[in-house]
Amino acid sequence: MSGWHGRPTAAELVTAVADFLDTDVREATDGQVNFHARVAANALRMVARELESTDLGAVTEALAALGAADEADLAAAIRRGDLDDRADEVTACLRALVHHRLTAAHPDYEEE
Repeated sequence: MSGWHGRPTAAELVTAVADFLDTDVREATDGQVNFHARVAANALRMVARELESTDLGAVTEALAALGAADEADLAAAIRRGDLDDRADEVTACLRALVHHRLTAAHPDYEEE
């Protein structure tokens, strides 16, 4: 069994809808509807990649190294000035966070 609810998984369902929009809907439409179907398909593929993402190790480790439970906690610590003397670690953590987000939003960004 795959996932808590079996198959199809949420990511598989989202991908199926994205494929439908990219093929059937886009082939049957033009102009603004065609464009919006493309945008919706791309958004759904981002959601599918987020649902499938299990590699949070680098992000979790970077946050933990700074004593932050999550991004909101990190942001609050930065605003308070608690991490002013740890700029290199904060930068490394932010890079890990951005890398994780870019992987979901645009998986081929490293090749460009």
